[in-house]
Formats: sequence, C-alpha cells, structure tokens
Amino acid sequence: MKENKEKLLIHYRKMRQELLSAIDGLGEELMTEPSLDGWSIKDHLAHMAFWDDIRTSEVMRISAGYATVWRTAGDQDQEINTLIHDLRLELPLDQVKWELEVSRQRLLEAISSATDRGLDAFLYGEAALRSTHETIHTGWIKRWRGQRGI
Repeated sequence: MKENKEKLLIHYRKMRQELLSAIDGLGEELMTEPSLDGWSIKDHLAHMAFWDDIRTSEVMRISAGYATVWRTAGDQDQEINTLIHDLRLELPLDQVKWELEVSRQRLLEAISSATDRGLDAFLYGEAALRSTHETIHTGWIKRWRGQRGI
C-alpha cells in the first residue's frame, strides 16, 4: 500500500509536536531521573531518535530498490532496544535532544525524497513506514507526569 507523502509528513510532524508538548517545562533533573518504568525521559527520547535513524535508513534503502534489513523475530526487538538503551544511557541530555531533533529532520527529508517504492508500507519491517511508536512513548510520558502531578 502506497502512503501519501504529504499525509505521512504531517503524521510525523504532529507526533513530534505532541511529544515536545509532553516534555515541555521539564528540567534536567526530571528528564534524567529513571522513574518511568526504569527509564528516564531522556532514555525514551534517545530510543525514539534511534528508531528515527533506523526508519530513515529504511526509507532510503527501500527507495533505492533494496530490501528492508529490519525484519526481527522473537525477542530480537527487545534485545535491540536493551542494547541501544545501554549504549546511549550515558549521553548528556543536550546531545539526546540534538539526536532527537536531527534524526527527525533526516526522516522528514528521506520521506520527502522517497520514491513510490519507498512509500510502499508493505516493504518495511520492524521500522514501519507509518509508525505510532512515538505516540505510545508520549502517552507514557503524559501518564508519568499525571501520576507525579507535574
């Protein structure tokens, strides 16, 4: 199924606006406190930046006529997430915010340049072309803020 490029760009911009709204006003202490299911807000942002980078490479790869390299099976997805969490754990908050911003810019650029093949959602693996992954994390952050009265 071919995605509509403009609607896809709007989808990703809207999700990011909702995420940024959910973290608005949080200071570094709250952003780095590992109190959201064992992860900090910073960890969640680093995780989303990683998947934006993967999704960008997939859009470019598939647009170029190649196959996805992200068809995971079994526990592979969880193992990848754990490894990436551990690798990015010590990154400073400023870098994570930069990673989040730049990874989304690259994704939007890749989608803007995508070929018809690159817009075929059926060709994607774990890093789906249209994802609601960020919406899920945003929901967790909003719930965490609500529980803490922030």
